[in-house]
Order: sequence, then C-alpha cells, then structure tokens
Amino acid sequence: MWIAKIVLKHDCILGNRCEKFKVILQSLDLNEREEKENILTSSMHMLIGEKKNITIFFKDLKKDKRLVHAELNGNTLFLIDKAKKKPVSKFMKNRIFTIKPVIIDLHGYEHWEISSYKKEDLMKFICEVKPLMDEFELLSIKNTNLQNIYFPKLMPDLTDLQKFALELAVKEGY
Repeated sequence: MWIAKIVLKHDCILGNRCEKFKVILQSLDLNEREEKENILTSSMHMLIGEKKNITIFFKDLKKDKRLVHAELNGNTLFLIDKAKKKPVSKFMKNRIFTIKPVIIDLHGYEHWEISSYKKEDLMKFICEVKPLMDEFELLSIKNTNLQNIYFPKLMPDLTDLQKFALELAVKEGY
C-alpha cells in the first residue's frame, strides 16, 4: 500500500478559524452531495483548545454564509457546509482514502495521510491538488504494509482524563 503525508493550506471555513481562534481540529468528512450549484459536505470534528476559544470559534462559524448546519456538543462538532468547489475532495476517488483523521492545526494547516494501492493515483492527486492550494507540501510518499487505519467512532465516550490525553497527543503531533 502506498501512503502519502501532505500538509496544505487554503481558504477554508474551518482552517481560517483554527488560526484565528487558536483551536485544533481532528476532522473526518462523512459524505458529499451536489445540490443546485453547490457541493454540500457533512463532517465531524473534535475541537481541541481552551473552552472559551471553542465557544467563540463556534459563534463565529455560525455567521459564515457557507454554513448550512452546525451542532456543537462539548468538543464534538457536526457540520454541513457548502461551496462552489471542493479542491481536495474533488480528487478523492475510490482508489484514494484517508487513513487517519485530518488534523487542522493552530495555523490553519491541514495534515493529511492518504493511501492507495497504486502510487500513480497518489501522484495524480498530488499533481492536480497542489496548484489549487495556497500552500502545499508533500512530506513523504512510501510503499509500506498498511497496519493502522483509523476506524472512527463518531461520538467516543471518553473520560475527561482520556480526552486530555488524546488532546495532548494531537497537540504534540502524534
């Protein structure tokens, strides 16, 4: 299996707010559909940061015209947003998938780990997406045995200490 690690930045309903309000997101896109002239994307996110920052992040998000629906329960955000185009997801085909949640860091950079059984599919994805981003860096691409794939439980029941440990791990880059 081929695995690519990439970091990118673009005008994003979430990434811009991560930078502005100092919040980190652990994100998972659920599905997309076309409606009229827009692409609607539903997604789940675990917000990591100070409670006051998460609160103002969410209040500001609710003012965005691209927002269709949002629910915040503790640190878990369910979101449906709309856009005329989705530069990254447009190229995610059946042969390419994420193997870990996307992390959006404090500076609005998205950290992706994507995989395919064909290196050519990953290279095509990289070549087509890179020009559409404000910033794009390919950190690595390698052929390896696929050992860990993220299988989400959308609403994990974690103790406060477990949540703290997970948040600390994400902040430290694990």
